[in-house]
Amino acid sequence: MMPGETAVISAFLDDEISVKLLEMGFLPGTAVRFNFTAPFGDPICVSVSGYDLSLRLEEASTILILN
Repeated sequence: MMPGETAVISAFLDDEISVKLLEMGFLPGTAVRFNFTAPFGDPICVSVSGYDLSLRLEEASTILILN
C-alpha cells in the first residue's frame, strides 16, 4: 500500500500474531489506512477503528487485505 491508501482486512496468516492484532482492533471486514513509514522503514503507522497505531513490518505482513 502507498501512504493514504485504504483497504479492507480479509484474514490473517499467523494465528499467534492474529490474537494480538484482533485485540488492537484489526478485525476482518474493517477498513485500514496506511499513513506513513518511519524514516528507516520500520515500523509503519496505520489507522484502524479510529485509532492510529504503529506496527512492525513483521506483524503487518501477516494481515491479508482487499484493495
